[in-house]
Amino acid sequence: MPNSTVSSQSFRRRDLLSKGGPWLAIAIAALVSLGLPAAQQPATPNAKATTVGSATCQSCHEDVFKAFQNNPHAAVDKDAQRGWQGKACEACHGPGSVHAGSADKKDIRNPSNLPVAEADKLCLSCPLNQPTQVGRIQSGHARNQVSCVACHSIHQAEGGQMVARTPSAVNQKCASCHPQVWAQFMRPYAHKLPQGAMSCVDCHNPHGSLLPNSVRTVAANEPGCLKCHGDKRGPFVYEHAPVRLEGCATCHQPHGSANPRMLTRQEVRFVCLECHFNKPAASVATLPPTLGGVPPALHDLRNPRYNNCTICHVKIHGSNVDRALMR
Repeated sequence: MPNSTVSSQSFRRRDLLSKGGPWLAIAIAALVSLGLPAAQQPATPNAKATTVGSATCQSCHEDVFKAFQNNPHAAVDKDAQRGWQGKACEACHGPGSVHAGSADKKDIRNPSNLPVAEADKLCLSCPLNQPTQVGRIQSGHARNQVSCVACHSIHQAEGGQMVARTPSAVNQKCASCHPQVWAQFMRPYAHKLPQGAMSCVDCHNPHGSLLPNSVRTVAANEPGCLKCHGDKRGPFVYEHAPVRLEGCATCHQPHGSANPRMLTRQEVRFVCLECHFNKPAASVATLPPTLGGVPPALHDLRNPRYNNCTICHVKIHGSNVDRALMR
């Protein structure tokens, strides 16, 4: 009789599982897991950690603490408005009571070891609404998993700066990730970056920009090229369409070129013929919608006289008096 009772109970359990399906099995597994000892449950790191203040951090990290005093972030230690007065270390590293007791690096948050999205969120929690950070989240650096701490030195700031400021130091920092771009500045015609006359951030905003390739804007929304080349700014009565619509890189290689004036082709005529080719010739009827056309018949390109278009079309970036950009 007992054997038949046990057999009937086992049959009922199997029947219940078959009717309840996988959801019942999951529920049973959850109930069993609730009965596990506390030692077997996954622990949340720093679940009970509390803030201890920067003075506690100083007792072990004396050199880091002293270097931090020359850092702009040291203002957080004295800023009561943000709520981290006297606790600047824990503003970035999180509550440190557990770490202070164990001295284990696993018990404290290290922004340099965080996933890039988390590190950026932490760093941008203070300057998120400042103009220089407007494009950070959509910038190429963010999309390519380059975090703030990859460029900025938080603890060992020299001279009160968290990032290199001199042109040569900035260029060295950028070239460490962009060696193929730096090699272009070794060409015969290039901007004077290797000579230390300018730096990458003169043209690019590392935090992101509204223009492609993180190009800086000047005068509100104009390309950064016009910061130095102001004579090309305009506005012009008769504009050269590529200058307005596509930008300087249509004809020039800004990082360096083997051609004079950093042109994309070895001869001026070949640059011009990239657009003024295989299109209807301009006329009074077609002039407004036509961006370019084949040269007229008198332009015999076999004649050296017509090999350089800018001999006649001197105002190639735009003119206020001549539709043909000749004066």
